[in-house]
Amino acid sequence: MPQRHVVQMSTSHASYGVCVLGTEVFLNTRRCTPKGATSFDVHATSAVTVHITHSPMTKPMINSRWPLDPDIEVVVTIDVTSRTVNDNKVKISYYGQEDNELSVAWLYLTCVDVSLDVDLSRNGRVKSKGKDKAKWTWGPDGQGAVLLVNCDRDSPGAGGTDSGQVDIRTTADLQDMSVMLLRTQGPSAIFADYQVVLHVSESDADKVRVFHAIREDSHPHYKPVLGPGKLSYVLDDVGSGENTFYVEGLAFPDLGFSGLVSFSASLLEVPHKNAPGTPIFTDTVVFRVAPWIMTPNTQQPLEVFVCSIQQGSDPNKVFLEGLQVLLRKANCKLTICSEVETRSDRWIQDELEFGYVEAPHKTFPVVFDSPRNRGLKDFAFKKILGPDFGYVTREPPRKDVSSLDSFGNLDVSPPVTVQGKEYPLGRILIGSPLPWASGRRMSKAVRDFLYAQKVQAPVEVYSEWLNVGHVDEFLTFVPAYDRKGFRLLLASPNACYKLFKEKQGQGHGEATQLVGLKGAERRSIDEILADELLKNDNKHVQSCINWNRDILKRALGLAEPDILDIPQLFRGDVATGAGAFFPDMVTLPVLQENILGIPKPFGPLVGGQCCLEQRVRALLEPLGLTCTFIDDYFSYHVLSGEVHCGTNVRRKPFTFKWWHVVP
Repeated sequence: MPQRHVVQMSTSHASYGVCVLGTEVFLNTRRCTPKGATSFDVHATSAVTVHITHSPMTKPMINSRWPLDPDIEVVVTIDVTSRTVNDNKVKISYYGQEDNELSVAWLYLTCVDVSLDVDLSRNGRVKSKGKDKAKWTWGPDGQGAVLLVNCDRDSPGAGGTDSGQVDIRTTADLQDMSVMLLRTQGPSAIFADYQVVLHVSESDADKVRVFHAIREDSHPHYKPVLGPGKLSYVLDDVGSGENTFYVEGLAFPDLGFSGLVSFSASLLEVPHKNAPGTPIFTDTVVFRVAPWIMTPNTQQPLEVFVCSIQQGSDPNKVFLEGLQVLLRKANCKLTICSEVETRSDRWIQDELEFGYVEAPHKTFPVVFDSPRNRGLKDFAFKKILGPDFGYVTREPPRKDVSSLDSFGNLDVSPPVTVQGKEYPLGRILIGSPLPWASGRRMSKAVRDFLYAQKVQAPVEVYSEWLNVGHVDEFLTFVPAYDRKGFRLLLASPNACYKLFKEKQGQGHGEATQLVGLKGAERRSIDEILADELLKNDNKHVQSCINWNRDILKRALGLAEPDILDIPQLFRGDVATGAGAFFPDMVTLPVLQENILGIPKPFGPLVGGQCCLEQRVRALLEPLGLTCTFIDDYFSYHVLSGEVHCGTNVRRKPFTFKWWHVVP
């Protein structure tokens, strides 16, 4: 519905006003109706369209005049901007009972255009005159502009992210911002008596910052005009033309912030210099701040990060050598972080999670820094944050931080469809206690952030039964060429016992595990199968994994053929929590060419071959996957982690546009 403003008419003198292209001007004629008048008619110049609104009972008279009924309204619109001031005229004539003209009211109107425009159609271009600009809608047919949090560091010498700077120090920073154009058209003289004001609500002002591009001596200058503490901006020297603004996001969606931010441009009538303006017209646009998006194992790897640990009793030299061979085979970039940079903290998966943000005009990676804050505490901020590489973190009170806040406890599924509901960017998986139980839980600040991103609706699974408590200890996803395009791998004590019993029945009960590992306790298949305490521990573990199996089947729309059971044993009772009995083969990264970096299990040797490796190859290689087993026993496994825990993979963003999601 078009905006409307009121103009007071008078028969004692001419009235003057301004209207905005396409809006309605309501002519208040009641004060100027002369005594004895019974009818009126309206005439206007060619650019003016006159609308008479009335009740169904009211009809025009034979001579095309209208009776002076109180239910009649006179509204005019103009669809062409004025070339000169007062070039549109409206004449209202009043008549008495004898058809005599009693008086005339004249209105002179100047039509201007004021339009605030953004990339409404999300194609990287700002177009004018979109419809419903104040609405933001999801889906492939949706509309509404997108705003990036300016969380990288393009500015040289900046101490933090660019969003923390109140000025623009490099033009590269403009690429991370969204363009907003204020277009005005009409006679320049008319704007001397009117103001054009750009404004933002107080609730939105701390989420954004707006810069006005101004040319001074042929050099562009970017003036901060809206943002924290700045709610409005009056434009100077407005005439026919275009003003360019650059908008940056300062905050990601979170609890209490949906991600939607509105800006308005208002045309105000100002009777004199110090008087408050009266709004004639307001144009509003809305942005949604782009969410932080995770990438699953099935996305192409771009770079693998690993920490070098040379000092102490547990160096990872052997592990690094195995990883380097694997990555050469996978043709994937490897970044080895020095021990000085990481302060001897090897658990890079636990410290951070790579994701990305995307707008139609720009996409860049963003690292999410966990609140675990051990040796790698400052690594992401100091070594990863940079040009076109963003940073975000959440810092809950230290008393609220537990092992479940480490990002080994954070994963995301590949795209899935669940009972007709599509999740084209997958679903985030968070490890938690049972819904009715107390215990360790990922801190509220981190969970609130993850839920607020909307496009990867989180699923909470049960991981608190583990000593460390991370989802990557019992589940992962690998690519597959059939069915849904992936398989869910679940650690399975039952599958392991079945395999060992099978080997025992074939006469290999004396085959021992951990061969070649100095100082490791070797146990034969017979001894493992005879260990009742171990069997009871794994009975409990299997029940916990079965619970998660049911959750994941419902939440991800999976059937049994979409799940593979990877033989794995755990030890540890309900009180202490479980940990892997031998290197946990589910805790793996997926690399280029569908190459898997699997922790070498050092399982019982049957015919000179590890029977666990043979079984895993038989499960995964028919899917087109290449299994490479990496020795992480002393450098990670005995410290309660595996290959996935000691590596972190930055992956290619989805080609699917997040704004096409229907949450």
